[in-house]
Amino acid sequence: MIKFSQLRLTPGAVMRMVADVVLLQLAIILALVVRFYVVVNFEELGTTTVSELLALYQGWYVRAAAPLTILCLFVFYVTGFYTRGVTYQSRYKVLVVTQAVSVSFLVYISAVLFFNVYDGQLSFAKSAMVLAWGFSILLLAGARVWNQIWQKTANPEVRPLVKPSDTGRVLVIGGGGYIGSALVPKLLDDGYQVRVLDIMMFGSESLSAVIGHPNLEVVRGDFRQVDNVVQALQDIDCVVHLGAIVGDPACALDESLTIDINLSATRMLAELAKAHGVRQFIFASTCSVYGASPDLLDERSEARPLGIYGNTKYASESLLMEMADSRFAPTILRFATIYGFSGRTRFDLVVNLLSAKAKIDGEITVHDGDQWRPFVHVEDAAASIVSVLNAPIATVNNEIFNVGASDQNFTIKEVGELIHERVITAKLLLSETENDRRDYRVDFSKIRNLLDFQPKWTVQDGIQQVLEAIASGQVTDYRDPQYSNVAFLSQEGTEGLERDRWARELIKDLTSQ
Repeated sequence: MIKFSQLRLTPGAVMRMVADVVLLQLAIILALVVRFYVVVNFEELGTTTVSELLALYQGWYVRAAAPLTILCLFVFYVTGFYTRGVTYQSRYKVLVVTQAVSVSFLVYISAVLFFNVYDGQLSFAKSAMVLAWGFSILLLAGARVWNQIWQKTANPEVRPLVKPSDTGRVLVIGGGGYIGSALVPKLLDDGYQVRVLDIMMFGSESLSAVIGHPNLEVVRGDFRQVDNVVQALQDIDCVVHLGAIVGDPACALDESLTIDINLSATRMLAELAKAHGVRQFIFASTCSVYGASPDLLDERSEARPLGIYGNTKYASESLLMEMADSRFAPTILRFATIYGFSGRTRFDLVVNLLSAKAKIDGEITVHDGDQWRPFVHVEDAAASIVSVLNAPIATVNNEIFNVGASDQNFTIKEVGELIHERVITAKLLLSETENDRRDYRVDFSKIRNLLDFQPKWTVQDGIQQVLEAIASGQVTDYRDPQYSNVAFLSQEGTEGLERDRWARELIKDLTSQ
């Protein structure tokens, strides 16, 4: 469902709407002029005089221009023409313009045919409309492409700010975790100077491959502690916030602790980052915020988180986007369900867990198999963060991106079947528990179109990666608590940690809406 509150209409957008009104009138008039010229010079007028023909065209313009223009502006606005479209790359702008104009004209022509508006003049109206459609695409798309070319060449001082990869200084909160341990090596390879702030709950081995790199600094500390954060923020250009208790089972162990870490600390961290002049703030969220829906969901769809994990992430998103301004650019990345190996691999994730169970236990136990999930490999999740860092800030400022690939939406049962195809000796066991009500399919075209991001891994590749790791002895006991957030927290305990009342109240308000 589209939330109109998310379609921000800025003064710049209003000016673009006015310009589009002018261009649409010009397109319609050009269509009439061309059609008039063709009829007068190449077709038989019969008993109709040139003056009568001219009056006919003038009447068509009077009746068609206003409703067609209003319809076009409405479609353009609803489809993000004046919000997200301003940051699109040139080739995608042309596609978006073509789609929006075509939808508008098709709706109008259908209405004309249905209500028989032009009586006996339908042939004339349709031919003029086709010309107007073509001219509208040429003028609207051309204006946008030319404006982008002008900004990049003739007016370089207004080019979008791009952070050079050889001088950018990035603070990665939770850099020793599942995604962080895959991200840090990529940042270093791209020439970034990287500082990691992590309590290293699971040990520092996750970063062993890059420890000692001249551009890496590791600060061991709790990102909920102001002094640790202030120290880590010195001379930083961008913050990548990956620190959180992840997953509904782990979050449910102690909801107060989850709120403290996932929400309270995020607000404090963002406020300190903004106060220290950090320009860019990338936040790791989750597609779990969508909850359950039979529709294919995109970034404009309504968020309906079902558990404490999704609620804390969605509340954090809201806080960050309210903080956005010309000096502080938050970007929200809603990751699909992650799989695959990193420096700190997890086996409490469905693809990894079922693959390990098939190989070691000879069973693939699928609970609630009809529910849909989108999937993305941890390496691709890390690569998406690099894509945001390398993009112009104007393109990613205050934007939400689903991270994954549309062809990696599977039901849990389908994942089990993919694993069974590779471990045919394992038994595929299905059961219904209704413990997890999340059920969602996600569209990932926005990150592909704006950032040219396309995952390299597939679920099949991830399954094979797990099977090969077990066969080679890289993993011997997938049940070890080090591989599971919920198992580790259950073993270590969560008592004695700070709570934050305001955050609990915010979650209560969100869940009661």
